Amino acid sequence: MEPLTYAAAGVDVEAGDRAVELMKAAVARTHGREVLGGVGGFAGLYDLSALKTYRRPLLAGSTDGVGTKVAVARAMDTHDTIGLDLVAMVGDDGVVCGAKPLVMTDYIACGRVVPERIAAIVAGIAAGCQVAGCALVGGETAEHPGLLEADEYDVAGAAFGVVEADAVLGPDRVRAGDAVVALASSGVHANGYSLVRRVFGRAGWSYERYVEDLGRTLGEELLEPTRIYSADALDLAGALGPDLHALAHVTGGGLAANLARVVPTGVHAVVDRGTWRPAPVFDLVARLGGVPRADLERTLNLGVGMVAVLDPDRAVEAVERLVSRGVPAWVLGTVADGAPPADAVDVVLGGKGVRGGAVVTVGEHGPA
Repeated sequence: MEPLTYAAAGVDVEAGDRAVELMKAAVARTHGREVLGGVGGFAGLYDLSALKTYRRPLLAGSTDGVGTKVAVARAMDTHDTIGLDLVAMVGDDGVVCGAKPLVMTDYIACGRVVPERIAAIVAGIAAGCQVAGCALVGGETAEHPGLLEADEYDVAGAAFGVVEADAVLGPDRVRAGDAVVALASSGVHANGYSLVRRVFGRAGWSYERYVEDLGRTLGEELLEPTRIYSADALDLAGALGPDLHALAHVTGGGLAANLARVVPTGVHAVVDRGTWRPAPVFDLVARLGGVPRADLERTLNLGVGMVAVLDPDRAVEAVERLVSRGVPAWVLGTVADGAPPADAVDVVLGGKGVRGGAVVTVGEHGPA
C-alpha cells in the first residue's frame, strides 16, 4: 500500500502558503499604528490604548456571511468583490449602535485552495475594511476536500468596534414625531440570493446575458458590491449628535422587519412606498418570478439599504449630508404615537426575536 499524504487526501499546504503571500500586501494596507505584528501570527494584536479616553467604552461585535451570492461569484469567476460584501454585511450591522469599527477577521472555507482566488477574495475584504475604517487583523483559509467540491467556497467574518455607553443608538431614543430617513442600497446587496438565483435560473437567463434595463449583464448587476455605510453613518452621528436616535441595517427580512427592531413599544413607524422607486433589478425579479409583493418586501431590500431615525428638525440636513457624501437619501416616513390603526394592512411587529413597536408600509411605488 502506498503511503497516504496530506496532499493526496486533498489538502495542499503549499498552496495555502502561496495564498498568504499573495494577500499580504492587501491586508497590510488596512493596518495603522494600532496593529502589532504582521500576517501569519496565531492571533492579531491591536493596541487599545486609545480607548483610555472613553468614559465607559462598550465593545460591539457582529458576525455574518454573504450567503449564496458566492454562487454567482463562482459562476462568473469574479472573486474580488465578494469580500466587499462581507465587510458590508458585518460592519454595517455593527455600526447601527453607533460603534466605530476597529478590527475584523475573516474565514474562508473551500474545497481546494487556489491561491489567486483566495487572494482576490481577501483583497476585496481588505478594500472593504479600508472603506469601513477598520483593520483586517486575522483570518483563516480552510481546505475541506470531501465536504466541498473543488471550486466551492464560502466566506464569513466577524468585526468588533467601540462606542461610548451614553452614545449607544437604539430604540430607547426613538420617539413619536421622529423622521425616518432612507439610505439607498447599491443593488440587491447580499440577501435573498436563493430567491433571486431561482427566479433567473427558472427563466433561463444566464449571468452573461446583457439586460437593457440594467445597462450591463445580469451577472455584473448581481455582483454589484453591497454598499458599506459605516463611515457615512458615523459621519451622520458626529454631525447630529443626540438628534440621531437609531439606525437599522436592511438585511434578511427586508425593510419593515429590520426597522421594527429599533422601534420601541408604544409607537409605530410609517414608511411610504411612494417616496422611492426600486431599481430595475427588483422589478425583473418580481416580473420574471411572479413573486408576490409581500414576499419581495420580506426578502429583498428593494432599494433601501439602511435607515436612520432622527429628530424631524434635522431630517433635511441629514439627507443633504448623506447625498453630499455620495449616498442617495430621502425622507422615507415618520414615527407615530400608539399602535398602528386597526385598518392598517401591511404591518410588521418586531423582527428576528425582537419584540417592540410596529412598522406600517403604505402607498405605492411611483412609475418607472
